[in-house]
Amino acid sequence: KDQYGAEVTVVTMGLPKAEEVLREAMAMGADKGILVTDRVLGGADTWATSTTIAGAIRNLDYDIIITGRQAIDGDTAQVGPQIAEHLNIPVISYAQDIKFDGQYEDRHHVIKVQMPVLITALSELNDPRYMTPGGIFDAYDAEITTWGRANLVDVEDGDLGLKGSPTKIAKASDKVRKGAGEKVTPDSPAEAVDYIMDKLLTKHVI
Repeated sequence: KDQYGAEVTVVTMGLPKAEEVLREAMAMGADKGILVTDRVLGGADTWATSTTIAGAIRNLDYDIIITGRQAIDGDTAQVGPQIAEHLNIPVISYAQDIKFDGQYEDRHHVIKVQMPVLITALSELNDPRYMTPGGIFDAYDAEITTWGRANLVDVEDGDLGLKGSPTKIAKASDKVRKGAGEKVTPDSPAEAVDYIMDKLLTKHVI
């Protein structure tokens, strides 16, 4: 935004309280916030969620859509690419850097794509800016746009919410805890360094 003068609109789907995360994004510099919320959208899986968000995005003019790589709950990494599929635009997944011009170093994939495009981003893509006191005040004074079912474009009722979710969670469990790993007690700092370097080389980390 700072470099190219873009207008940034943040969109989220959720309960009315999700308005708070939109205001945080606006306090960080986003220009507009849109909350998509409606009872009929509850219980959505990734397919119904992406259908809903795509229906909302069809109301907007855009060049680039940036999503996260995956959510921290379902961890599926499906919603971003599914949104692109609904909108019939290209998708680039797991982006670590984005540039409009210039060369990449060796050992990187260079992908050229026409806009509009959707990009799912790794955490390394950017450092979130801090919220400023002025930005926080402005964000809470700003109006959040709220859309419901009636605002979704080219979306069928049967593709929304629980009814439109072809996947169901049969069972969930905690992640398996990792073991303690290998413990060593070197006799000197030099021996410890040699041991660590050997492991890094053996595992092709360096």
